[in-house]
Amino acid sequence: MRTILNVIWLLFAGIWLAIGYAIAGVICCILIVTIPFGIASFRIAAYALWPFGRTVERDPDAGIMSTLGNIIWLIFAGWWLAIGHVVTSIPLFISIIGIPLGIANLKMIPVSLLPLGARIVDID
Repeated sequence: MRTILNVIWLLFAGIWLAIGYAIAGVICCILIVTIPFGIASFRIAAYALWPFGRTVERDPDAGIMSTLGNIIWLIFAGWWLAIGHVVTSIPLFISIIGIPLGIANLKMIPVSLLPLGARIVDID
């Protein structure tokens, strides 16, 4: 069932989200100071391609630099990404087959708000 949902997700939402996060990652990697944000964007892009069967865990040993980076990310990009996920999940909830896709879109909000110090792991 996860594979079917992932394929449907990839066609209707995942590819566009992944492209957006990948473009943001490239832009962030242009400047040396924002490379950690670029790496986080690439990690989220990979998660956006195939979200079913994976989840986000917080790393308890992330440290203070991760917290400071998350505050900067939250101010400049996190809120906009979270709003984007909410807005794009609304049309997905309209159809019955889109409900799991809308839930997956909402599941990405925590990692889009605070990406540093987060790990994406398989559920199994």
